[in-house]
Amino acid sequence: MGELRFVRMGFGAESVEYQEAWDEQRRVHAARFADEVPDTVLLLEHPPVYTAGRRTADSERPLDGTPVIDVDRGGKITWHGPGQLVGYPIQKLPRPVDVVAHVRRLEEALIRTCAEFGLETTRVEGRSGVWVLGDPVEQRPSPGGLSLDFDPRLADEEFDPRLDGPEYAPSNAGQRREDRKIAAIGIRVAKGVTMHGFALNVNPDNKWFDKIIPCGIRDAGVASLAGELGREVTVEEVLPVVERHLRDVLEHADLKPREIERAPEPVGPSGV
Repeated sequence: MGELRFVRMGFGAESVEYQEAWDEQRRVHAARFADEVPDTVLLLEHPPVYTAGRRTADSERPLDGTPVIDVDRGGKITWHGPGQLVGYPIQKLPRPVDVVAHVRRLEEALIRTCAEFGLETTRVEGRSGVWVLGDPVEQRPSPGGLSLDFDPRLADEEFDPRLDGPEYAPSNAGQRREDRKIAAIGIRVAKGVTMHGFALNVNPDNKWFDKIIPCGIRDAGVASLAGELGREVTVEEVLPVVERHLRDVLEHADLKPREIERAPEPVGPSGV
């Protein structure tokens, strides 16, 4: 693919309201579809906001009625806010579009970014995003001092961590040594051009995630670079590293259309 353009929209005191960024995404998306601009990544911080993808269930939203912006990306509910680096790659892909390959490329750039800061991360089968793996289940401390045999999350499909104390909160997953997501990914592809993207937790207050069921996942939590490394890390520090790895992964990607498997032609009886 060709050159990748980065646009730093605003950070810190100049963080960008979600609606403003969404409008800009749509403007750039239309321009990219018309080949008026190159592939573009918008980078920014948002003021605190909850956004819900198309698959979000009512039971995953804040219990206290906190407003949520419903958006047209895939995935479920998440939070954006200070200390989180958000990126919206707007990229034209060959058709038929390979959405999974696009997600994997974003994950790869973020995995490389975390590695550069000294944190090993990975993918989790069946769950998008970038993860810090926890200990094996049998080696984890039991929530609330309970035996794992009595962990309510294992037996109750409707268990709600928001109602059962901080020991079950997503922000405390590191203390429980569970798997925890450090970067969420949710995208949309329209007319062969991508929208939305990723959110990398650099040094946010992860307690914001405790009001929701992040990404609809009840048996894992959230992490941040600063929290996992045990030292101060800033969005300003991470920004050029993310740009470099995105450029390396996306500019050098061998973009191919998704392969469509076709059923073999039925073979009729031979002879007369």
